[in-house]
Amino acid sequence: MKTDIQIAQEARMLPIRDVAAGLGIKEDDLELYGRYKAKLSDQYMRGLKKEKDGKLILVTAINPTPAGEGKTTVSVGLGQAFGRLGKRAILALREPSLGPCFGIKGGAAGGGYSQVLPMEDLNLHFTGDFHAITSANNLLAALLDNHIQQGNSLQIDSRQVVWKRCLDMNDRVLRNVVVGLGAKADGFVREDHFVITVASEIMAILCLARDMADLKDRLSRVIVAYNLSGEPVTAGDLKAVGAMAALLKDAMKPNLVQTLEHTPALVHGGPFANIAHGCNSVRATAMGLKMADYVITEAGFGADLGAEKFLDIKAPMAGLHPDCVVLVATVRALKYNGGLPKDQLTEENLAALERGIANLDKHIENLHSFGLPIVVTLNSFLTDTPAETDLVRDFCQKKGCDFALSQVWAKGGEGGIPLAEKVLEVLENKKSEYHPLYEPSLPLEEKIKRIADKIYGADGVDYSPAARRQLQKIVSMGMNHFAVCMAKTQYSLSDDAGKLGRPEHFRVTVREIYPAAGAGFVVVVLGNIMTMPGLPRVPAANHIDVTDDSVITGLF
Repeated sequence: MKTDIQIAQEARMLPIRDVAAGLGIKEDDLELYGRYKAKLSDQYMRGLKKEKDGKLILVTAINPTPAGEGKTTVSVGLGQAFGRLGKRAILALREPSLGPCFGIKGGAAGGGYSQVLPMEDLNLHFTGDFHAITSANNLLAALLDNHIQQGNSLQIDSRQVVWKRCLDMNDRVLRNVVVGLGAKADGFVREDHFVITVASEIMAILCLARDMADLKDRLSRVIVAYNLSGEPVTAGDLKAVGAMAALLKDAMKPNLVQTLEHTPALVHGGPFANIAHGCNSVRATAMGLKMADYVITEAGFGADLGAEKFLDIKAPMAGLHPDCVVLVATVRALKYNGGLPKDQLTEENLAALERGIANLDKHIENLHSFGLPIVVTLNSFLTDTPAETDLVRDFCQKKGCDFALSQVWAKGGEGGIPLAEKVLEVLENKKSEYHPLYEPSLPLEEKIKRIADKIYGADGVDYSPAARRQLQKIVSMGMNHFAVCMAKTQYSLSDDAGKLGRPEHFRVTVREIYPAAGAGFVVVVLGNIMTMPGLPRVPAANHIDVTDDSVITGLF
């Protein structure tokens, strides 16, 4: 089989002007980044307000293996299948982060014959959005340290600086650093930290902001430190908002690209779902609903992370009403959740599959609790056997759950037609009764308990002494009405990556709680989640190269 990048490089792309024309977009409404990428103008976005909304389809997944289970691949294939059926569809997806591209995952633009193009650009620098977010984040950090150096009129307590610098790369040695070493003019010595750009609150804010006014309002509320009296100091206090907004001006505009079969795709924003809210931008999703009859979007990692945050954070904030959920499973992930070692996942093992299918069962229950109709799809791999596929299909039928096999990796849109037809059938015959898991008025501690109980299946929630103090302070600051953003491992329903399948009789432990006041949620850290990942023993970067005629190889 050809690699993903070989397939992408052999594809014939349409000029993005032509893709846009198919959506009724005039060239004057495009800000071109070469022949195959463009940003959409603010003027075009404002002109869409009078259009009727299409149907919103959320793609999520069961708890994955470390390699991922192909949500993006299924999303792209489903969009292509809609096109083959003569339906007006558009994708609203996240931008990949450089860290995982050079780390463990490789490229993140879909796979096989269901990819977003240009694949190399998308996985690398794309249109510079992540650079703008990194720059805005680090400008705020620089202004903060400069304020302390230049007299510190806000009385910032350098022991209580909470704003971290960021970099869009996995780099473990930057997790904890010391800054200000050298001469007196080089600043005050203090401990500092880096997070990966996709974990920055600026990324979360960019993806939740409706417009420039909302962006600036959110930026102004970002807490950077506490003063000597223990009161919060914000980006607004540092007079940083205008300059940060200037850096983010173009990054606010959604990016238009295409799939291998020329389905239009809005690729914009990319917060990690085990750290932030894990969804593409509100602007891109809302715009897509005005541009097409069907919008396919995805939320990161398993449904216990990305989908929960889409349904409890993004949708309520943006006024979105999802119509249907596609729940992606794979035979290998089900066997992994059944306790089969990673090096045996390609071998038929019905016993492990039966054990692991409890994970799928729990995710179905969880999504039904939001009042949503579900289509389970099995993302097909060449190593899957007919007996394994039949077992999953039979399970879904016994659960009374709609099911379709997805073969989009190998067959592109054609392989997604059964799934597309099933989704259309569900949209036609089943009504979404979507509702969030909790109301904003519910106290923070109760929101945390409800997610742990209803979504994870935990028996209760324990707090470290530090987390308990942090919760009390956040409540005293008037943030009890905030949404809750749970940060935990993506590999388990629990906070322990080793508890696979459908764990029972466990409690989760809150290690840390901190406010993302600009984003409008409180981050609740369970277990040992890293906001600056490290590289694996053999990084994907080791296999990436460029030929003498500038063709990239090895990018998955």
